[in-house]
Amino acid sequence: MNYLRLLVAAAVLSLPVAPVHASTAPAPVETSAPAETAEHFLASLKQQTGTITLPGGIATLKLNDEFYYLDPKDSERLLTDGWGNPPGFSTLGMIVPKAVSPLSARGWGVIVSYKDDGHISDEDAAKIDYAELLKQMQEDDAEDNQERQKQGYAGLHLLGWAEPPHYDQQSHKMYWARELKADDAEQNTLNYSIRVLGREGVLELNAVAAMADLPTIKQELPKVLAFTNFTDGNLYTDYNPGTDKLASYGLAALVAGGIAGKAGLFAKIGIFLLAAKKFLVIGVIALLAGARKFFNRHKG
Repeated sequence: MNYLRLLVAAAVLSLPVAPVHASTAPAPVETSAPAETAEHFLASLKQQTGTITLPGGIATLKLNDEFYYLDPKDSERLLTDGWGNPPGFSTLGMIVPKAVSPLSARGWGVIVSYKDDGHISDEDAAKIDYAELLKQMQEDDAEDNQERQKQGYAGLHLLGWAEPPHYDQQSHKMYWARELKADDAEQNTLNYSIRVLGREGVLELNAVAAMADLPTIKQELPKVLAFTNFTDGNLYTDYNPGTDKLASYGLAALVAGGIAGKAGLFAKIGIFLLAAKKFLVIGVIALLAGARKFFNRHKG
């Protein structure tokens, strides 16, 4: 259980969490701000609808009436304060279904980002041993978790493929899903990933939900794909080998994280969690700012 979760539990006496030994409980956090409810938090997020041009003009979203868009700033608030992820993710925003609150037990969303590492060749699509790739990714858990724990976050484990990777040659899209387990989470998290290959980079769509919601995500993602498109001139077929940059890795490395490690440990393979949603549902968002200050003093 990380410092942030302990601090929130200590500050709100009515919070239904597992008992904590007195010797490990952090000092109470002082805060003069009133506790913000989940409803207030959600109301502070600016929900955008209709046609959205993503930052940088790389792609557009022509949202139907079942979804709304959050800009990068509000997306980071939802990811960090809402779902308990470490700060620092760089995104193009999020796509969120209207039918369910993102803070509820069934809440989910699609995180949109873009990497301009260059045009990714799909020549290795039929040659990849995804069972061996999974094994290599799981072996990296130990080293990554040491760093997570140094920074006050729970260990994170890749349990396996929720859906094995597969590549659609015609649409130039790669699909795969991971089942993840955080040491301090009661339920497993699903990260369902779609990568849309483009002229000079890849558009990343990461659906984050509870593992039990895999059937819902598989049903809803085709709708998201239908209204998400590269703008003219940025399609995979627009690639010009004479002028455009070619990525230094192929599809196997794309699934494993490519060279994205330069973006930081937690963004390395695009993992996002839902761990802290229950805190927000009972209305303790305002405590997180003070808790984070305490946590930062205890890093390293």
